[in-house]
Amino acid sequence: MSHFDRVLIVAEHASAKFGGEAILPLHYYRVLRARNVPVWLLVHERTREELTALYPRDESHLLFVPDTWLHKFLWRVSQWLPTRLAGFTTGFAMRIATQLVQRRLIRELVKKEGITVIHQPMPVSPKEPSLLYGFGVPVVIGPMNGGMDYPPAFRQMQSRVERFSLALGRASANIMNRLIPGKRKAACLLVANERTRRALPSCAASTRCEVLVENGVDLALWQGSAKSAKVVPPPSAVTHFVFMGRLVDWKAVDLLLSAFAHAAKSCSISLEIVGDGLQRDSLEKFAKTLQLSGAHRESGKVHFAGWLGQAECASYIHDADALVLPSLLECGGAVVLEAMAMSLPVIATNWGGPADYLDVTCGILVEPSTREAFVADFAEALREFAESPEKRIAMGLAGRRKVLDQFDWEVKVDNVLKIYQAVAQK
Repeated sequence: MSHFDRVLIVAEHASAKFGGEAILPLHYYRVLRARNVPVWLLVHERTREELTALYPRDESHLLFVPDTWLHKFLWRVSQWLPTRLAGFTTGFAMRIATQLVQRRLIRELVKKEGITVIHQPMPVSPKEPSLLYGFGVPVVIGPMNGGMDYPPAFRQMQSRVERFSLALGRASANIMNRLIPGKRKAACLLVANERTRRALPSCAASTRCEVLVENGVDLALWQGSAKSAKVVPPPSAVTHFVFMGRLVDWKAVDLLLSAFAHAAKSCSISLEIVGDGLQRDSLEKFAKTLQLSGAHRESGKVHFAGWLGQAECASYIHDADALVLPSLLECGGAVVLEAMAMSLPVIATNWGGPADYLDVTCGILVEPSTREAFVADFAEALREFAESPEKRIAMGLAGRRKVLDQFDWEVKVDNVLKIYQAVAQK
């Protein structure tokens, strides 16, 4: 990166605690800062405490949008809506409210600090318009990742209101992106895959667009260490699976529990559910109904560990034999890459983000054909890993090699810096 490039990262929030795409701005800031690149981060103040604890000496480089009455009102309304519906209604309104304040702060920063590149890494939705334009410096947006629907056999998981609202939102996206022209005027749009490129608003068709993977892995945290030297366990050993993620309907943890119940009848396996969310109570009750509730690593049982920090999650993955992710609407799936980095094989749904990362060398992708077939095939995948430890370990090592080659955050930032340079020199 040239000496005159000064980067401003702008997002709704940046957090390792929030989960999902909130981690992306934080990683860009972390890596660029470690490389001594002049970088600033502008986000909503809801992550102030976390960020100032991580970077106590960066007061002049961390800037925050105050939490207004409008933010608070919209958040309260969002609690009454389905998660996905809230995301593109009240959530969108909150993000626009934040960006309106950010516009003023950006102008001040560009003038005061000589900012040469603005990067908006989230929201990752390709349809959502952006207010980041008109600052006299190039704006890079993305990588975006979206354009997804539920698999055809699972479309009924969306209510009529959700389906109607989603269809209306997509239909109006082009109009919205003409009225709010950030993506149309961006120096470069980054997309994670061709599916997302196709989902971009048509009014942005002439904007420069490049493919760059959305997620990356911090190898300082997610380390494969001892897996390469692990001795193949005896046939009687309990094979330990772990799920990590929010406990919401589209993660399909209920289907995972059903599949686990089937597989546990014929092999010695255990399951750890790491995460929290709206469905936790109902899932724990379902596990009890299936007579699966038990202790950590207990054969034939499921244990709910709750929400854990990243370091604790890394420890759980390190001690597991495989990761499972039955999600039916996973655009990204960073946890898949994190497990691969820890030399774990993965069983995931052949739909969305996980299908971008996994192949037959490092995991099993289960087709979401029908509900019954999905449960049966997921159960068979659990049995296959339990009965084939040599194959399981070989897949884990192949996954780590793939992460080192393609998904290390350092490699990803190398590519982003090239894009910064290219747009800044125009």
